[in-house]
Amino acid sequence: MRLMAVLLLATAALPASAETLPNASPGDATTRSFTGSDLFQLSIAADPQISPDGRAIVYVRRSADIMTDRMQSSLWLIDVASGRQTPFAASGSSPRWSPDGTRIAYVAADGANPQLFVRWVGNGAATRVTTLPDDPNALAWSPDGRRLAYIATVAGEPTTLGKSPAKPEGAKWAEPLEVIDRITYRADGGGYIKPGHDHVFVVSADGGGARQLTFGKFDDNGPLSWSPDGRTILFSAIRSPDAERQVMNSEVIAVDTASGELRTLTSRDGPDNAPIFSHDGSRIAWLGFDDHRRSYENTQLYVGDRLAGAPRSITGTLDRAIEDAVWAADDKTIYVSYDDHGHRKIARVALDGRLSPIADNIAGGGIDRPYTGGDFSVSRGGLVAFTGGEANAPADVWVWSGGKARRLTNLNANLLEAKAMAPVRKIAVTAPDGRAIDAWIATPPGLQAGQRAPLILEIHGGPNSAYGPSFSSDVQLYAAAGYAVLWTNPRGSTSYGAEFANLIDKNYPSQDYDDLMASVDAAIAAGTADPDNLFVTGGSGGGVLTAWIVGKTDRFKAAATQKPVINWTSEALTMDATLFTSRYWFSKLPWEDPMAYWKRSPLSLVGNVKTPTLVVVGAEDYRTPVSESEQYYAALQIQGVPTALVKVPGASHGGLAGRPSQSAAKASAIVAWFDRYRNKASAAKGK
Repeated sequence: MRLMAVLLLATAALPASAETLPNASPGDATTRSFTGSDLFQLSIAADPQISPDGRAIVYVRRSADIMTDRMQSSLWLIDVASGRQTPFAASGSSPRWSPDGTRIAYVAADGANPQLFVRWVGNGAATRVTTLPDDPNALAWSPDGRRLAYIATVAGEPTTLGKSPAKPEGAKWAEPLEVIDRITYRADGGGYIKPGHDHVFVVSADGGGARQLTFGKFDDNGPLSWSPDGRTILFSAIRSPDAERQVMNSEVIAVDTASGELRTLTSRDGPDNAPIFSHDGSRIAWLGFDDHRRSYENTQLYVGDRLAGAPRSITGTLDRAIEDAVWAADDKTIYVSYDDHGHRKIARVALDGRLSPIADNIAGGGIDRPYTGGDFSVSRGGLVAFTGGEANAPADVWVWSGGKARRLTNLNANLLEAKAMAPVRKIAVTAPDGRAIDAWIATPPGLQAGQRAPLILEIHGGPNSAYGPSFSSDVQLYAAAGYAVLWTNPRGSTSYGAEFANLIDKNYPSQDYDDLMASVDAAIAAGTADPDNLFVTGGSGGGVLTAWIVGKTDRFKAAATQKPVINWTSEALTMDATLFTSRYWFSKLPWEDPMAYWKRSPLSLVGNVKTPTLVVVGAEDYRTPVSESEQYYAALQIQGVPTALVKVPGASHGGLAGRPSQSAAKASAIVAWFDRYRNKASAAKGK
C-alpha cells in the first residue's frame, strides 16, 4: 500500500515512536498513525432535530460502508437527559418531527428511488407515504400533523428537432438525438439535466395520493413553511418570464394549499429565500440581500408582516452572513447561525437586532477538509441541538440549555483514542498591508520542540468561503506522513465581513497571494516549517491559487493543484452555472474584454512555472470542468515541467472525496508526489 510506504519514509523527520502504546515494539509504531483505511471507520453526525418537547433528538449518522465504498446514512435517537442512543432507522435522511412529537418523517431508499416514510416513535411502526420517481426533499409537517409538504421533480418532455426514419421492428439503432436548449443544462453532481422542474406537493401523513400545488417551467425551492392555520405554504423560486437568465433573483412566494393560487411576496433585485412563518402567523422571516453584482454579499435576516410587507433587516449591523434561522417559540427572537473568524456560531437575535451568542463550536458538513459548517434545531422550550466538533474529531451531537453546551455523542472515540492525531494550533499572521490573517497549523504527531517539519500549504476553495479549526482527514493524512499542514483564510474569505471578502472582487487572484505567502513566512518564523521543504495544494479556488502561486514563485518544492480553473474564458463558457462567472467575477463578457480574463488566468503564467506540479480532477466535474485541468497538464508538459494528471473516476467537483477509497487514494497520491521532491536530509537535521 503506497500510503504505508510514505509513512515509513517519513520516520526520519517524525519520531512517531514517542506516540506509540506503552511497551509497544518498534513494529507496532505504525498502528498509531492515522491511515487511509481509517476513513472507513469514521462517522459524522448531521441534521440533529430536537423533539418539540426537547426530550429527544433524532439525527443522521453518516458512516462509510467498506463493501460499497460509499457513505451511508442511518437515523439514531438520543435521550437528551441521559444521552442514551438507540437506532431509529437503518437508512434514512432529512428526519422531521411531527408537531405533537409522536412521529418522525424521513426519506429512505425503497427500491430504485428514495421515498418519504413516517415512523411512530412509540412503537417503531412505519409506513411509506409516497411512490415517487425522484428524491423528495424539503419535508415540512402541517401544524395539525395531518399532512406533509415536500418538493419533488416533475418530469418533462425532451425537446426534439426533426425526426428519425421509421425503425424496423427488432432493429438495434443508435440512441436518438439529444437536443439541449436550456441555458443551464448540466449540474455538478447531477450531470446533464433531464427535462422537468421541481415543484411543491402535499400528501397525507397517513399515505395516499399526493397533490401537486405548483406548476410551470420553473424550479421551486425549499425550505417550506406552513402558516399556523395550514392554509398557506411559503417557498422561494425564480418565476419571472426570463427565469432561466436569472442567477440569484429568487422571491418569497406563498401558495394557497386549497386552490394552488400563488402570491409573490418580495420583489427586489437579489435573492429572497428560506422563508419561515412566526408561530402566531403574524410575521415572516427570510434570508436575502440586494444584488450589487459583486462576488460576495452578506446574507441578511429580514422580517416583515405576514405578507412580507414593511421588510427590514435585523442583522444589518452584524456584518456576517446568516446561514440558517429558526423562530423562538415566543416569536420575540430568532435563532441564527453564522460564521465568524473561521468559527460557526449560534446566536439569538431580537427583533430590534440585539445579538446574544450562545454557542461557538458548531461544526460539520464534511470530513476531508476543514471548512466551516454545521446544523441546528430548536425545541419549543429553547433547547438547541447542534453538531459540534473540534480539530481532532468529526462532528458530534451537542445540546445547549440553560447557558451551557453539553456533548451527547462521541462517535469516533473508539478509533481516535488509539490514534496519534496531529495537534492543531492557531498562528498569528500579518499581511504585508498590515491586515491580520487567521491561520492554523497541524504538526506531525511526536514532532519535538525546536524540530522543523516539511510544510504543506492547504488552500480553501470558494474563494468566498472559510476554513476553521475543524477536523480534516486530508490534514491528518498529510501530518501522519510527516508534514506540517498550514491552512488560512486570506482576503476574499468569508466570516470576516463584506469588506474583507470583497477585497478580491473583480480582482482574483490578487493580494490573496500575498496573504498566503505571509502565512508561510509566519510558519517558518515560528520554527515549525522547514524553509527548504515547502509544498502547496488546494482545491477549486485553492486549485486556482496553487497554479497561480507556482506561476509567481519557485519557493515550493512541489505542488498539487486540485480541480482548478486555469483559463477563465473557457471556464465561464463550460461550467454548469453558465451565467455566473461573467456576471459576478468580471465586469464584462469574455469577448468584450478578453485580456481581463487572460490576465487573471493561471494559464497566462505557465511560462514561468518550474515547480513540479500534479493536477487532480474528478472525471465528472462540471463546476471547474475536466478540460481546465487537461489544459494545464498539457501546458506543463509542453513546457517540460514535471507533471502528472490524476483523474478520479465518477467524481464530481463537490464529490471529489465523496467515496472513502478515493479520498484516501487522492491524499496518498499527493503525498507520494510531494515525497518525490522532498529534501529528506534537511528535515532529518531539524533545520
